[in-house]
Amino acid sequence: MKRYKTILQYGEAEHIVEKSRFIGYAKPVANEEEALAFIESIKTKHKSATHNVPAYMIGEKDDIQRYSDDGEPAGTAGVPILDMLKKEEIKNTAIVVTRYFGGIKLGTGGLVRAYTAAAKLALQEAKMIEKALYDVVGIKIDYTLLGKVQNELMGKGYTIKDTIFEDKVNLSVYVAVEHSKQMIHNITNLTNGKADIHVVDTLYLNEYHGRLMKE
Repeated sequence: MKRYKTILQYGEAEHIVEKSRFIGYAKPVANEEEALAFIESIKTKHKSATHNVPAYMIGEKDDIQRYSDDGEPAGTAGVPILDMLKKEEIKNTAIVVTRYFGGIKLGTGGLVRAYTAAAKLALQEAKMIEKALYDVVGIKIDYTLLGKVQNELMGKGYTIKDTIFEDKVNLSVYVAVEHSKQMIHNITNLTNGKADIHVVDTLYLNEYHGRLMKE
């Protein structure tokens, strides 16, 4: 999987409907143990709440999908939250929406809208990102080629991670895996084959609105 959507950090937001408080919490999780620990922490924090409704989706192929309506009418709370995660293809994310009942019943449709809205607000606070697979490409060149290579890399929008000056110049460049072969081909041609260039690592990095985020 070259890229997938998830969230960057913990997020929290409150939504009030007909005097009922809906507090949404979202957190990135790597496995089910982390998801369950997060859910338990919210339940502990809000022991007196009317409901604490969890949902989470984990895995490259969404292998783990769990939810609970936590006492709300079936299909009105945890189900719409999980459905939203599935529709938006948001992976490795756990959500809990806490409700304090305000005395006015919302009905089936009202509950679905309220829980979904609180979950979406929490996701916004958690910052939606893409995890994208990048190659770290090492380039070793003579000093005479540095300016030409730097101009090519920056002109094409590649991110130079490190530049180390030794007997030759050693560059480390982040390149999305789908573009690395073309980049290596371009630099090889640009330097007439005088660059020592190869992939040294492959890892997931964070993108926000299509741009690589700073570490």
